[in-house]
Parts: sequence; C-alpha cells; structure tokens
Amino acid sequence: MSRLPHDLYCDEIIARTDALRNTIRGADLGATVPTCPDWTLRELAVHIGGAHRWVGEIVRTRATEEVPDERVPEFTPGSDDPAVLDAWLAEGAARTVEALRAEGPDEKVWSWAWERSTGFWARRMAHETIVHHADAALTARTGYEVAPELAADTIEEWLEIVAFVRAAGDKEAAGLTGAGRSIHLHATDVPGAEWLIEFGEDGFAWRRAHEKATVALRGPLTDVMLVFNRRLAADSDRVEVLGDAELLDFWLERAAFG
Repeated sequence: MSRLPHDLYCDEIIARTDALRNTIRGADLGATVPTCPDWTLRELAVHIGGAHRWVGEIVRTRATEEVPDERVPEFTPGSDDPAVLDAWLAEGAARTVEALRAEGPDEKVWSWAWERSTGFWARRMAHETIVHHADAALTARTGYEVAPELAADTIEEWLEIVAFVRAAGDKEAAGLTGAGRSIHLHATDVPGAEWLIEFGEDGFAWRRAHEKATVALRGPLTDVMLVFNRRLAADSDRVEVLGDAELLDFWLERAAFG
C-alpha cells in the first residue's frame, strides 16, 4: 500500500507533539492512563519523547543495528518539573524531524520491521504520536481530532504491523485465522474509507472494499481508528457493531501487542 508524503509525516510529528503538550499542560501528570494502565500521564509523555529521540538517533547516525537507550542523548527529561518535560518533548520532536527531513524517506537504516528506511520511521513516529496523544486526551478528558488521511493511514499501518508480527511468530497473532470470516471497517463520514479483513486457514488479508462481512464496525473515521487501536471500546455509543461482535473482539484481543 502506498504511504503518505514524507513531509506530511514530519509535519504531523511536530503538530501532534504540540497537541500532546497542550493536552498535558496543567493536567495531573500522576493520573493513570486508562488505555495504558501501567503508565501515569507523565510516563506516557516520557515514553513518546523517548521514542522520538531514539528514532532521531537511529536516523542521524544511519544506524545499521538497534541503538540501546543508553546511547540516546537526553533519552529522559532528567527532571520532574512539568516545564522541563514540556521543553524536552518539543525539542526531541524538533530534532527528530530535522533529521528525518535532512535524510529524506529513502535512506537505509535499522528498524525492527519489514522495511528498513527513514521513511518507515517517519510514518511510525507519526502514528505512534497520534495514538498516544489519544491516550493522553482520554486521560485528561480533552478533545481529540485526526485528519482523515492520517486516521486512515493509522489503520493501514496497524494492519501491516499485525501481519508482520504474525509472520514473525507472535503466538497471539498466529491465531488470526478462520476461513469464511471477515471484518468490515466502515467510516461513515469519509467516502472510500472502508476496509475488508478476510480470514483464511493460514492467516488474513486486507484491502479497501465495501462488502458484506461477518461483522462490521461503523462510525466516524477517527472513532473507527480508535476502536481498531483499542483506544475506544467497541461497545461505545460513538460506533456501531453489526453482526458477530465476538469476531471483532477476537481480532482486538489477538492484535493487542504494542
């Protein structure tokens, strides 16, 4: 599947980090994140900022192997002061985007996935920040919006990740089989934003399509994306599940890594 422009991902990393900073500014940083219950809001922010800086180091050094956390400059903010955290988040995102823009999308670098390029990391960090900003917004009970093309790409990247992890031998994802069953994702507010996930005996395949399925998840694109990324409950009144709801639950449970 084609990806969005490299510069758009870079722009989103900055814009989404700014949105995250606005979300947590003045919030209770000790609050538990409902969708990531092992983390407080501060720990969530440190995770995002650390991921940005880690990727920035991979890109800047054109790393050919995984970079240990201890080799990443200023991997943590080094202070509990909220103002320090805010500045650290902004600086980390800016430095990483500067490196991504300088290298462009085609430089070969290490990654954990199917594609080893700077373009992979620009896309991954954009969606990492999009999804974790949702975690922060849910915790702080603030508004949350995503541009349609980015929400759709977040869904498609997650499908690619699930397929990759399954092929790599993840035990939970290995169970995503079952010939004759299918899931239809249907955004009600964006024409053409629909996907069909079809299970077979040896795995699953997906494509953009409007077809009848075993179960359909319908709603605004952002909400469909949030359910698919397990940030919004499938029984939320913001979406509609038609058909075999257990099949959708089956997918969400087995694609629960990350």
